[in-house]
Amino acid sequence: MRYVKDRGLRTFVTVLAGLAVIYFGSVGRSPEEGRGISGGVVVLALLAALLVWHLTRPGDKTVK
Repeated sequence: MRYVKDRGLRTFVTVLAGLAVIYFGSVGRSPEEGRGISGGVVVLALLAALLVWHLTRPGDKTVK
């Protein structure tokens, strides 16, 4: 999925990666920790989204 040319698909995959981190970060919490997400999970979600955005950037080279 490297070098995605469709910006809409690239944005969708980026948002999906961030939401997946938030989902799995909030589901694994025990009941005594309370509901919600921590600041660390938000930072990890942003880092995951930025990584996906970077890895799916369009390349300058065309595939032959």
